[in-house]
Amino acid sequence: MACHEIAALRLGLMRLLGINDETLRQHELSELGEGAVQPGPVQSMCEANDLKSLCSFYEAAVSALEERTAATNPGDPKLPYLRSLIILTKKIELDLSNQLDALTRLFNDLEQMHDFVHEIYPAD
Repeated sequence: MACHEIAALRLGLMRLLGINDETLRQHELSELGEGAVQPGPVQSMCEANDLKSLCSFYEAAVSALEERTAATNPGDPKLPYLRSLIILTKKIELDLSNQLDALTRLFNDLEQMHDFVHEIYPAD
């Protein structure tokens, strides 16, 4: 069993950050296998064009993981792995939210700094 949610998130981030490492890309695609082409949030993460969409697709993938885990038979040997994966993906979800908040603050701060510069040096 692979960590599809994480591999797809990495592919999406590579795309958004402009990381053009074909070896790394192929590694993540091999981790995903058919998950990279099956319609759903995992495939959508691989093709995300903006950070907000990537985060939304990630949240949807985590929800699907939680549903799959809840439906898993208590005696299934994969259950401990799935539960651990939920913890990991939740931590990543929180980190993504913090990063998005930080970038939003930076965006807003840029406007404030721009306005401040024009207070000191009025535009003609």
